[in-house]
Amino acid sequence: MDPTMPASHPAVFLDRDGVLIENKNDYVRSIGEAVPILGAFEALARFRHQSPAYRVIVVTNQAGIGKGIITHATVAAIHAHLSAWARATGGEIDAFYVCAHRNDEPSLCRKPAPGMLLQAAREWSIDLARSVMVGDALTDVQAGLAAGARPILVRTGRGESEAARLISFGLTEVTVVPDLAAALKRVGAAAG
Repeated sequence: MDPTMPASHPAVFLDRDGVLIENKNDYVRSIGEAVPILGAFEALARFRHQSPAYRVIVVTNQAGIGKGIITHATVAAIHAHLSAWARATGGEIDAFYVCAHRNDEPSLCRKPAPGMLLQAAREWSIDLARSVMVGDALTDVQAGLAAGARPILVRTGRGESEAARLISFGLTEVTVVPDLAAALKRVGAAAG
């Protein structure tokens, strides 16, 4: 943690696949397969300039690691590439948190569990009550709520089909927006 940062500040937690880059059914396995969602990195850059107090933290389930499909090193290389994209457009991603557990393994970090958000909050002195979790899945929403952050569901990635699931889980108050740009615009307006 940077000692010059304020003692407590808000964060925007972002799911990776379906929010920043396109989802792939069989995992994003290389830098070449990391296809940015149209406008996502530009929106991140605008947000960073308009709301500099917010930390931007990516929290991503990567069961492909636990299944032996992809390595930690490859995921780290993909994340370094995404960080470079963010900087190239004028934005920045402060940190990436990865849960490598398979879907069938008990885990405190795998969303819908809040472990990655809670760890980031400790390490970055984040005020979870002032923070937002942006994702394209019900599990992202659940992780945000469990951590005490406000969830926003985007309709990119799996979001269109996942939005219908919110109702069956009694989560009718969750904000649903078209994409990351719309989510960040709402966050910035609320912080304004």
